[in-house]
Amino acid sequence: MSPPVVIILAAGRGERFLASGGKTHKLEVLLGGKTVLAHVIQAVETAGLAWHLVRPEGGTRGMGESISLGVKATSAASGWLILPGDLPLIQPASLLRVAEGLGENGVVVPHYQQQAGHPVGFRREYGEALLGLAGDRGAREIVMGARRRGDVGDIWLSDPGVVFDVDTVGDLRTAQEIRYVTSVFPD
Repeated sequence: MSPPVVIILAAGRGERFLASGGKTHKLEVLLGGKTVLAHVIQAVETAGLAWHLVRPEGGTRGMGESISLGVKATSAASGWLILPGDLPLIQPASLLRVAEGLGENGVVVPHYQQQAGHPVGFRREYGEALLGLAGDRGAREIVMGARRRGDVGDIWLSDPGVVFDVDTVGDLRTAQEIRYVTSVFPD
């Protein structure tokens, strides 16, 4: 099976970040000299996975529409990893683990500690359902349906980057602290 394409979702308005005191869109704010979005793209590229950025002019009506646009633009893919663009601490190894999990299950959900995270992986047979998403409803119902059929692989990772997103200025400060600690005290 060929590797899936990573759909990077970057069409949101980032209103919570602005409301918390942010001066620019959360994906454009700097973290360690690079934008939040650049960290996400770098992780995907380091993992060696193909990617597609969903960032239409004027945004979309929500996550469901963004996912649908990304899947439509990459319709020949063997599958998709749905990755919000605001997870700057995501590790390339985590992306690869989710991609590899699609060899065994139609849907793969990464977890950190007891929390489900991103990217959620979908094999090609879920393409039609993903294309049918609209508005702000993400793929949760698709995952729940796959879980009922026993087609979800849950993987447990030691990467807090699968659950840590930047939604507020406080989140950005925490991300900076985590980056500092991991650079001073690497594994």
